[in-house]
Amino acid sequence: MTRIAFMGAGSVVFTRQLIADLLGFDDLGPIEVALHDIDRQRLDVAEGTAHQLAERFGRPVTVSAHLERREALAGADFVIDMVQIGGVEATRRDLEIPARHGLLQTIGDTTGVGGVFRALRTFPFLSALTADMREVCPDAVLLNYTNPMAMNIWWASVVAPDITALGLCHSVYWTAHDLAELVGVPVEQTVHRAAGVNHQSWLLEWTHDGRDLYPLLEQKIAADPELRRRVRVEMFRRVGFYPTETSEHSSEYLSWFLRSPEQVERFRLQPLEYLGISDENVSEYHRAQEALRTDSPLPLEEGATEYAPQVIHSLVTGTPREIHANVPNVGLIDNLPQGAVVEVPTLVGEGGIRPVAMGALPVQCAAVNRPYVSVAELTVEAMRTGDPRLLRQAVLVDPNAGSTLTPEQIWRLCDELVEAHGDLLPEPLRELLPASAL
Repeated sequence: MTRIAFMGAGSVVFTRQLIADLLGFDDLGPIEVALHDIDRQRLDVAEGTAHQLAERFGRPVTVSAHLERREALAGADFVIDMVQIGGVEATRRDLEIPARHGLLQTIGDTTGVGGVFRALRTFPFLSALTADMREVCPDAVLLNYTNPMAMNIWWASVVAPDITALGLCHSVYWTAHDLAELVGVPVEQTVHRAAGVNHQSWLLEWTHDGRDLYPLLEQKIAADPELRRRVRVEMFRRVGFYPTETSEHSSEYLSWFLRSPEQVERFRLQPLEYLGISDENVSEYHRAQEALRTDSPLPLEEGATEYAPQVIHSLVTGTPREIHANVPNVGLIDNLPQGAVVEVPTLVGEGGIRPVAMGALPVQCAAVNRPYVSVAELTVEAMRTGDPRLLRQAVLVDPNAGSTLTPEQIWRLCDELVEAHGDLLPEPLRELLPASAL
């Protein structure tokens, strides 16, 4: 029996879809789902969801729910991480406090000031999680969905190099599907490969029956002025390769878009968009509670197959697949720093997990990626050393922050965020560093 431990199982929609995808594999064999969350009510919803899905799919599933993490981890073959340390309130601070200082973000969970503070809230959890895994399930594979993806996998590689960890994100998958629909070809007939860093990878290969699809995409863009008001299209036109994350996300990783009201309007952006998404996630949780209370069927996303169930299926059954995953750069991308976390095609199956070496990125793509990598590197180093100056330097080198705020303003912003997050941050990094004291 394959035991899968869910960390942060109270993320009700995500847990629901992952379990449904797992149960869709008839040849996977019996599975054991061990659910962990620190919120009893959310854990109850996750447990009820698992039981309902098992009945709906007619599959034998052993379900257990645990408030204590190590109980859920004990004997696990796979650990799925999808936690949100600090919950919605911490996310709200990450977005609203910078906005009061004049620094706009859309999602705020990947890089930049929001990503830095989310990472520093999450790193202590990852340290504790991997320490527990080492003791109670040392051979388990850690499948991480928690953002900031690149920083979290990087930190895991620092504190637990003995634990196999993959960072999984659906951005490449959905980019390939959306672009295929745009140019009018069946996605299953296309070949695509991307590489770079998470949420800022580049579609390096994209063909249909051996034909490069980029010229067809260029024709579509030339014929539609509204397409040219999308961030990703602008990036493609300027850089030459299509980025694999949404326009909303991509806008906050660069200095080009959120710096002025004119650019926000031109590219149809919604600053602080994730606040509304967070509220909707809470509403969906309450709808799931009500559906379980009334024994109503929970909705499932049609045609969705997340990477974690695919990885589990491939490693258990030996079925070969190629996905895109986030792993430390050990000879995988030549012109990004070794040891940084990169996103590359990855083979999974009977031979285990084998990331594909992609050589050098186009030089302009690597140049756009490097500031993102530097923010991650400084954040990891701030955690490793406990140096509060490095925390501020991570925000200082972020293109979006640097295009909007002065260094002195960045110091003040970081002090306010440190105070707001309090003991959610590692203790050495709670020190205030007033800009005037430098």
